[in-house]
Amino acid sequence: MAEIIEINDLSIPELFPYSCTSEVQLLRFYEPEPGIFIAESPKVIRRALDAGYEPLSLLAERKYITGQAVDIIERCGDIKVYTADSELLTQITGFRLTQGLLSVMRRQKLSTPEKVLQGARRVAVLEDIMNQTNVGAIFRSAAALNYDAVILTEPCSDPLYRRSLRVSMGTVFQIPWTYIPGGSPDYINYLHDMGFMTAAMALRDDTLSIDSPELMDISKLAVVLGTEGEGLKDTTIDSCTYRVKIPMANGVDSLNVAAASAVAFWQLR
Repeated sequence: MAEIIEINDLSIPELFPYSCTSEVQLLRFYEPEPGIFIAESPKVIRRALDAGYEPLSLLAERKYITGQAVDIIERCGDIKVYTADSELLTQITGFRLTQGLLSVMRRQKLSTPEKVLQGARRVAVLEDIMNQTNVGAIFRSAAALNYDAVILTEPCSDPLYRRSLRVSMGTVFQIPWTYIPGGSPDYINYLHDMGFMTAAMALRDDTLSIDSPELMDISKLAVVLGTEGEGLKDTTIDSCTYRVKIPMANGVDSLNVAAASAVAFWQLR
């Protein structure tokens, strides 16, 4: 049964993860073992629990304990639930909670690329995308449009960082993902060795339109997306099976990478 603890001391060490502004510090909390992350909002926490993530504590606005968080508290079992009114929680977290509930959760050990890609037919590949909002939005599109996995290169922002999680609405927990070692073109060659054809989303003249019939009947396809502004590396584009572009109008050269991902995932699903 959960232990409800009314907060009257903001400096207790148990509250540190909620106030910590360094995502890297949370990531390395139990180094060399997997660290922790903050799940925000009832929906995100429920999806994390559904995926088997271990909650270490909860921080709840007082009214949520007998309201929207009842089922979550029951699911978490013997856990500490720290609570206070909205004003005090704002002092702890540094921002006003719009969803009234946070949880410190233990990270899981990442799967290997081989395991994540096993049986997959449609994969999203993120190259060096560091904007947390874009990472979260891409995960949400990939999950919603029935992609089987997301692969990230090592410089990408962590999908379990708080902003990415919030933007993804917890869909990070609904789709397998992992990091792939090696830079371009090594990781592209690895995908080819795993049986995937690769489609680089690129603004170049030697591209196929995204609605090209040639792209429709591919059995195993990895859609490769690059950073906002610079896009994919030239070596990545040259190494991919296809170079693909979304036709633009009215003098617009491109879409935001998160918006482009939704269009690409839908068309190439």
